[in-house]
Parts: sequence; structure tokens; C-alpha cells
Amino acid sequence: MNAIDHQHDLALSQSIEDLLVARNLRGMRDVQPALSSGYCLRAAKLLQACKGTVLLGTGFPVLNSFETDGPVGAIALYQTLDFLGASPVIVCDAPLSKAIAANYRVYEITVNDLNNAEAAAQQVLEKLQPDLVLSIERAGLTEQGIYCNMHGEDISDRCASFDFFLNHARCPTLAIGDGGNEIGMGNIHKAITQLDITPSITRCDELVIADVSNWAAYGLIAMLAHWQQADLLQRINSQQILAYIVSRGGLDGVTKEPNLTEDSLPLAEGQRMIANLRQIIGFSE
Repeated sequence: MNAIDHQHDLALSQSIEDLLVARNLRGMRDVQPALSSGYCLRAAKLLQACKGTVLLGTGFPVLNSFETDGPVGAIALYQTLDFLGASPVIVCDAPLSKAIAANYRVYEITVNDLNNAEAAAQQVLEKLQPDLVLSIERAGLTEQGIYCNMHGEDISDRCASFDFFLNHARCPTLAIGDGGNEIGMGNIHKAITQLDITPSITRCDELVIADVSNWAAYGLIAMLAHWQQADLLQRINSQQILAYIVSRGGLDGVTKEPNLTEDSLPLAEGQRMIANLRQIIGFSE
């Protein structure tokens, strides 16, 4: 890539980064300066390089189920990576793992003490030899060694550990989050402590933030679409994916209702995000 192309890609990345946090729903625009500009570009480059197994960790506990934000973006990334020739695997715990296993490659993780979870993660990494490990809207360990929801409540008894997949990976690691309590937020821990959240300390190679984590997945797909010169976002049917997740038990993480919403926002907001991203990369009608 020559210098002109890189500058163009960097400008696209910055436009996407700003769009993803424009509403500042949970303070992500406030902490954005803690990240080095161009993080969408760098993260998408890591995705672009994948030809083998990609582990996509997702699933945030809500009541006795899982929230809609995270799995929708994971499936969008899964479909895109599969189309581009990689072999994605969704890593999650029950009930999400059971709910989607008939339609996607799934590796189930279970709630364990952290010593067992660490050893299990190392064994899986050794077996699968992934090209990339990505976490999207997955709870991250706090300084106290527990998992917390957005209200600071301890959800450790309902949350299997995915942190060690990133900690012990011998490949690049990406993480996506929208609040501060997710895997990857350790990259900007000092900034996150200014928010009303119990922050995660788990780090990654590249962190992508957004007002809604699913939207960050669309932002990364937009960068891939730009390089492929193919309208990869048009292939993503966000309504169909969200309806699929809700039909299998998904709940809105804010309202705790089985509605076609993401963090209380109507489906149309996510669709508008996709339309805006398509416009940024030159695929709008």
C-alpha cells in the first residue's frame, strides 16, 4: 500500500471510528482519545489476514439468558469471514451455545474456577491454532477477579471466562466493547475508570469501541468491504440475525425484554448505522 492509499484508508477509518461513538450512549466518545487513531483500520487488517480458524467470543449474561448485543455482531462477522474464506468458530457459554449450535460452528465454554478456565483455554488454543481471537461484548475480568454487569453487580456465577483465550493466544487478538466492563477495555483502563462502571482489566492487541458493540462489527466489515471492493454490508441482514437471536432466547441488555432491540435501541438504529457505513465507503444507493 502506498502512502496515498494509506492516508485514504486512515481517513476512512477515522470517519468510521467517529460514527461508531457519535451518540456517546455510555461514554465511549469520552474515552476515544485514549485510543490511537486508526484502530478500526488496524483491527480490520488483522481480520483481512485470516485464512484459517478465527475464534469469536461473545455472549453477555442477562437474567438466565444472553443479550442481543454481541451475538448479532458475532454472526455478522462469522458470515463475512466465512464468505471471505476463513473458518470462524463462535465461542460462548450456555444457553447461547445450545441455541445457535445447529446453525453455526460453536465451541462451548463453561463456568469454571479461573485456574481450570485458564488451563482449558490453553488446551483449546493449542488444538485449534487460531489465526485470530476476537471478543465482542464479552464480560472481562475486573481487578477483583470477578465479572460485573453495567450496574456493577457480580455475574461471575453466570459467566464463563473467555479472557484467557486472549491472554494466551499466540496470534493477534481483537476486542469490541461499548461500556468498559468488557474484554479488551484494559487497554484504556485509566480512561475507563472515569466512567460509572466496574472496569475490566483484560487487554488485547486492538480494541474497537462503539455505542453498541454490534455496530463495531459492522464498522470492521465496512473496512473489509472497502478493500474487497465488494458490498459486504449489503450481505448482512441485521433484522434477520436479530430476529434469529431473539427467537432463541436473546434479551435486550438494558430492558431485559425479548424485543428486536439492541441496548434498548430499535432495530432501525442499527440499520441506519449500516446505511451510513455503506455511504462512507461508497456503496450507498
